[in-house]
Amino acid sequence: MIGNITTIPPHGGVLVQRVLEGEERRAALSRASGLPFLTLDPRGLADLGLLATGAYSPLTGFMTRADYLHVLHEMRLASGLPWSLPITLRVADGAGLRGSVALKAPAGGIVGLLDVRDVFQHSKEEEAQLVYGTTDAQHPGVAQLYAQGDLLVGGDVRLLERPAPLFPDLALDPADTRRAFAERGWRSVVGFQTRNPVHRAHEYIQKAALETVDGLLLHPLLGPTKDDDVPAAVRVSSYRVLLERYYPRDRVLLAGFPAAMRYAGPREAVFHALVRKNYGCTHFIVGRDHAGVGNYYGSYDAQRIFDRFTPAELGIQPVRFEHTFFCRRCGGMASPKTCPHEATSHVILSGSKVREMLRSGTLPPPEFSRPEVVQVLADGLREVVV
Repeated sequence: MIGNITTIPPHGGVLVQRVLEGEERRAALSRASGLPFLTLDPRGLADLGLLATGAYSPLTGFMTRADYLHVLHEMRLASGLPWSLPITLRVADGAGLRGSVALKAPAGGIVGLLDVRDVFQHSKEEEAQLVYGTTDAQHPGVAQLYAQGDLLVGGDVRLLERPAPLFPDLALDPADTRRAFAERGWRSVVGFQTRNPVHRAHEYIQKAALETVDGLLLHPLLGPTKDDDVPAAVRVSSYRVLLERYYPRDRVLLAGFPAAMRYAGPREAVFHALVRKNYGCTHFIVGRDHAGVGNYYGSYDAQRIFDRFTPAELGIQPVRFEHTFFCRRCGGMASPKTCPHEATSHVILSGSKVREMLRSGTLPPPEFSRPEVVQVLADGLREVVV
């Protein structure tokens, strides 16, 4: 276990550390080669790394039945601690799953160990309804759930081999970000989750939050996402150019969040906040339709769900923002709280509309996104299409 480095304790009080190194790792790898194995899908591989490095503290492995059922029905672990999403390993066949089993990456190499404590079944339809609010197989999170096996395997994990990160300089574990915050003297840090490029509305709410805290953790999700989302490499290039030209360098840390996107709306908003608490954030921005997809969730459901917990038990402060936009009549960024003008004066574009424009060679207006960011996105998406 790693001690607390910054002023905010991790969720549950202790930052989990289950990464084996040195002789211990070599011995575990030798042992693992003779064990039965399970092959992880990309999301399972991402979860393994996040469990082992403490991003999912206090979890020490994939959930057993008790934690799983409490999370589904109460959004709490069996201990009573708030937790909103099941972190599970589903398999098609439970034969031989006892004791220790090796965990393999999709490409085949051994990456970890799982000490099996529970093998159980549960209704996918009930999980879909409770977690995603729908059983519709068109929902990307539900579709992925339905494609997985019927058995859940729970138990503690140990990480033996880390996948090579796409962006090594952004591959910061919770212990790393906490250390960086301490070195910079940041006692209050606001986290921002995104799977999209940062446009003017995002920039506006980030900078508004920065007026009240010491630093910003810009923490884009770099794990598996939908096929039509902007590729991670293109997004990272857009973040870099934006931060270089429009943000104070000593008040922002850019790091990658290597999780898979669930698209679970309100429940995923709480999950994103608790995980950022483990990374050392004291505050977390929750905007309009956080972690949403399609029309499955109400615009501010992801903000209202935080009212189901007390501030003390969450331990991280949600920062709630209205939908923001550029108003031509105001001549700047605004929200329904500050702008009196009609919708025809507002520059609002959906993510799908922006992607469509960029792929067709049409650049969104500067009122929507900084010209330098738009150019990076247009060039990057053009290369992807070609």
